[in-house]
Amino acid sequence: MNRCPKRRFLPGFAALPLLLLTAGAGFAQAHPNPATPDSLRQIQTMEPRIGPPGTEVSLYTENIPLQARVVVGLGAIGTGFEELGTGDQGEFGEIGATVNVPETATWDRAVVFIIFNGNFAPTGLSDPFHVTDADGRIQRTGTISGQENGCVTFQDRDGYFYTLAGDLGDAETGDHFIVEGAASRSVACPNADTIEVDRMEETEPVERPRPGPSG
Repeated sequence: MNRCPKRRFLPGFAALPLLLLTAGAGFAQAHPNPATPDSLRQIQTMEPRIGPPGTEVSLYTENIPLQARVVVGLGAIGTGFEELGTGDQGEFGEIGATVNVPETATWDRAVVFIIFNGNFAPTGLSDPFHVTDADGRIQRTGTISGQENGCVTFQDRDGYFYTLAGDLGDAETGDHFIVEGAASRSVACPNADTIEVDRMEETEPVERPRPGPSG
């Protein structure tokens, strides 16, 4: 994987649906046909899944259509994405990349790695990567969405689901909170990442990011 010595910030990265960009015009033109996460191939392996800015992350996948050039970017829902590097696809279609989480990534949003072809058409999307602070914690703003099999579920402003562990006080379904704590995979609640809550603050409802108009 070739390192990209100069990173670019490309406006217009959004999701649910995921609005991406075409090349040209300084990458300022939104793609006229929004791509949704369901239309993109899932990047099969991402290690690690949690870490502070500067973390080296290895990506590997074999399910991306053959393309002459591979571009790897990173972004959060409703924000721009930052180009991290370029590379080539193997003769059997495999793509392996090692990139670093940029110092600009913050602990209050999940980010995703995305693979583009040489024309900046999206072809692959990773699971969310959780950027931590210096103490290994994340912050999320969202809503208590319910309880299932003893697991309290929490949906953040980007639509990602978590389970909450720890002292939740008198929190109830429908309450809106800013929660902070360490993120992990839970054996007891395996369907979502778990936040081991050490701080939570009630807040007003937060509108989810929406795609901007194409054109």
